[in-house]
Amino acid sequence: MIIEDSYWKDPNVLHVNREEPRSAYIPYATSESAQAGKRAHSPYFQTLNGNWKFRYYASVHEVKEEFYRETADVSSWDDLLVPSCWQVNGYDQLHYTNVNYPFPCDPPFVPDENPAGLYVREFNVKGQWESKEKHIVFEGVNSCFYLWVNGAFVGYSQGSRVPAEFDISSHVRSGRNRIAVLVLKWCDGTYLEDQDAWRYSGIFRDVYMLAREPVHVRDVFAKQEWSEDREQARLQVELEIKGGKTAFVELELRDDAGSLIADCQSHAVGKEQLTLVVDKPELWNAERPYLYQLYVRGGNEVIRIPVGFRYIEIYGGVFRINGQPVKLKGVNRHDSHPELGQTIPLAHMVKDLHVMKKHNINTIRASHYPNDPRFLELCDSYGFYVVDEADLECHGMGIAESWADGAVHKLSANPEWRAAFVDRAIRMVERDKNHPSVIIWSLGNESGYAENHIAMAEWTRGRDSSRPVHYEGAASINKGLTDVDALDVESRMYASPAEIELYAADAAQTKPLFLCEYSHAMGNGPGDLKDYWDIIYREPKLMGGCVWEWCDHGIKTKTPDGTDYYAYGGDFGDKPNDGNFCIDGLVTPDRIPHTGLLELKQVIAPVRIEEENLKAGIVKITNLYDFIDLSHLALRWKVERNGGILEQGTIWQLKVAPHTSQALNIPYSTSADQAGLILTLSCWQKEETRWAEAGHEIMFKQFELGAADAEAWLPASEQNDIATLLQVSEQGKRLTVEGFDFLYVFDLHKGAFTEMSKHGVPMLAAPTAFNIWRAPTDNDMNVKKEWTAQGLDRAGAKVYEAKWKNEGESGVIIRVNFSLGGYIRHPFLHGESVWRIDRSGVITLEVQVNVRGNLPFLPRFGLQLTMPQGMEEVEYTGFGPHESYIDKRQSVKKGRYRLTVDEMFEHYIMPQENGSRFGTERAMVTNALGMGLAFQSSEPFSFQTAHYTSEDLTAAAHTYELVKRKETIVHLDYAMSGVGSNSCGPQLLEQYRFDSKAFHFEIQFKPVFKEDEM
Repeated sequence: MIIEDSYWKDPNVLHVNREEPRSAYIPYATSESAQAGKRAHSPYFQTLNGNWKFRYYASVHEVKEEFYRETADVSSWDDLLVPSCWQVNGYDQLHYTNVNYPFPCDPPFVPDENPAGLYVREFNVKGQWESKEKHIVFEGVNSCFYLWVNGAFVGYSQGSRVPAEFDISSHVRSGRNRIAVLVLKWCDGTYLEDQDAWRYSGIFRDVYMLAREPVHVRDVFAKQEWSEDREQARLQVELEIKGGKTAFVELELRDDAGSLIADCQSHAVGKEQLTLVVDKPELWNAERPYLYQLYVRGGNEVIRIPVGFRYIEIYGGVFRINGQPVKLKGVNRHDSHPELGQTIPLAHMVKDLHVMKKHNINTIRASHYPNDPRFLELCDSYGFYVVDEADLECHGMGIAESWADGAVHKLSANPEWRAAFVDRAIRMVERDKNHPSVIIWSLGNESGYAENHIAMAEWTRGRDSSRPVHYEGAASINKGLTDVDALDVESRMYASPAEIELYAADAAQTKPLFLCEYSHAMGNGPGDLKDYWDIIYREPKLMGGCVWEWCDHGIKTKTPDGTDYYAYGGDFGDKPNDGNFCIDGLVTPDRIPHTGLLELKQVIAPVRIEEENLKAGIVKITNLYDFIDLSHLALRWKVERNGGILEQGTIWQLKVAPHTSQALNIPYSTSADQAGLILTLSCWQKEETRWAEAGHEIMFKQFELGAADAEAWLPASEQNDIATLLQVSEQGKRLTVEGFDFLYVFDLHKGAFTEMSKHGVPMLAAPTAFNIWRAPTDNDMNVKKEWTAQGLDRAGAKVYEAKWKNEGESGVIIRVNFSLGGYIRHPFLHGESVWRIDRSGVITLEVQVNVRGNLPFLPRFGLQLTMPQGMEEVEYTGFGPHESYIDKRQSVKKGRYRLTVDEMFEHYIMPQENGSRFGTERAMVTNALGMGLAFQSSEPFSFQTAHYTSEDLTAAAHTYELVKRKETIVHLDYAMSGVGSNSCGPQLLEQYRFDSKAFHFEIQFKPVFKEDEM
């Protein structure tokens, strides 16, 4: 073997010749270029990104050639763009696994057949660099690598998502040079990188060279100390001078306008600390991210460090920033790109932050490793709180080990692995210590809890006491040590609303509670956000949390016939895999918001509007921002009835201070007749920002000013006064009912209508049917087992008796006794349906149902109709414009909506139940000429249309497997269970389960020619 193989299977060998970690920065020649931050404009920066020669080996043992030599011929090798992940470029196996290791769990050993990627590149070095130190920086290489320059071995490093820097001064020359890198897919460090993600390999972040003065400022740590009254900040700038000699160093602190605030100079050597004093500094926070700039001049170099003055404290169990209690409204974010894998372009990072800002998110947990350092620069600038997390997860140990009570974690309790654990904390903290956006240090994720974590925490607190230390694995509900004094925050994953309420009420719990993961946003979900935030806002000890997670990790792929789709675990033959568990985000892989993100936006909105005295037009508006008033917002209002606007206006001046409320008068007419009036209030940005246009809506609130009169969508035709009685006949269990302009056929054997027409236009393409099945959502994955065990997915109707009666002037009545059941099991329910047909053609359905006592809660119950091709137009009064469910309806507005059947459908990468509209009052589904069926009920119902049946959606594993039907499937549901977040979160809350054992459902419908009635 051409390399030292003991490096990558010894947890005590973390690097060879790697430089000590330091803060992230690029040296510039002038303050102006440093301020601009365009690193390519620095004469001391040279990118090594670009095309490299590349060769892949399925096993490192197959690497025989001395490819790193200057004379090695690599001209026949492939070209590979760096940075990149080699799996998305056609090499090796695309592989998604969540908690399971992809190889036998035998630490520190990994399989002998360890894939390797060989990289070679030639590059030039400027003659102007002759007298300077030359450093090379790898921002991220997964999982370990060996480095040669001009044929000489330089060093080795592991730890995938933090930088590795090497001094290559003695190996490079002016002019042409050659660099060679060997990257291994696995090493002992892979046991510490078992995150829930696609497993990528290669040089996946930027590579560049830096030229440094022989004596230069190697590291900067700008610490903050505050006077007791918090009126004065002392910036204690800790400097490390490399070169063994004295350097003349100048410090300048400038405000965001570039004005000089404070400065000092010193002849520094080794480690020095200089002090800058600032009286009453502007404070940094996520709402107003005010940044000063610290310029550090040493020799011919200028280093710029962003400074956000802010202080973090835990006071009386309450998490506070700048003295204010702050709620962290966050998401978990992986590095994920649908085509580039874990290589994230700068524009893609910006896009993420724009979408987050638009949806009221203020916190990002960097799950589960430090993100690209440029991402933190963006968070500083845009204003986000960041939970910076060490690149540490060994979740698979819990699967491989048999944990009895009192057992210890094989890695976190093993002193031989302590250096590897602590190294990951050190490299994160040193790199990111100057970023004001970083407000919490996290020791990693799901890796047990033992002495190695305590060592990480103690080192971290010793290096930086200004930020709390967090680690969820130490939660009391996990196995591990009970000594959590080294941690400042209590953290939980997927605790239920009831559990966090109990924590808040427990006086013995003195730490703030952070839900580092909650409300699993997989597929059609999450459905429990409001339940969490009602409690979080109420309880001071609850500091908020981060929804799991930000984006679906789908891989953009094509079927053999060229159809685009997003692939997930198992689609590439990868084993073990966790299927579509990586498709669990609030946005699609290309960052299109799911309705779950719209729900989150509304629930965590920084403005709350409540009823005060609606009859007098007075509401109470509360500012939930922590640091800014509402003067940047305006409030639009409108009053509607039946979809028509009666009044509207704008209130331009909102000056509500943070954490306060005030009464606000909405100047609409407060007449006595408010029946059916809906008042909609919308807060929106008055001016354009970096992340949203002027007019961007922050939140909304609706009030029903008066009970609505039932709007007649099923009016009796004016011709009814001359209509004859209904003509009724029965032939062979086929009941025909004919009126003035309609014809119905009811199959007494099936207990269903088989034909409906008006003026000869058919309205049904299949018999009506009662339905209890929905295509399971991802969050149904646990209860689905109970549903299918009971046979709910194969429900069919049994008609015991069907009889009818012509009641003359009152029309025709049909009574059917039926049950729904599946093979093997007893029937799920028994019911009586009563169908009344009046002379105008209105059908009134009444159903009385009794459900078998030992069933789990039902997915749904309602009437399913199949309408013919061409029935594409949908109009309804209810909540919209997007889908809503009993536990996922804060983001929809009540109104009158006109959509197409396709627009009613919500596409999820894994097909599942979607598109239902909770709380519908009336609806119509028609063709382009307005011919179709109208529905209404005295009680709101759930309404849905699609070109797929529940069975179609259940059977499909990917969107490309769905075959669109020409017919339109209509669901009129008495009830639909909520969606929850039980794919990983708690069980669906009881109040959202359709668990009634007896219920009554009534709905009316008839054929209409809508355009004749407009």
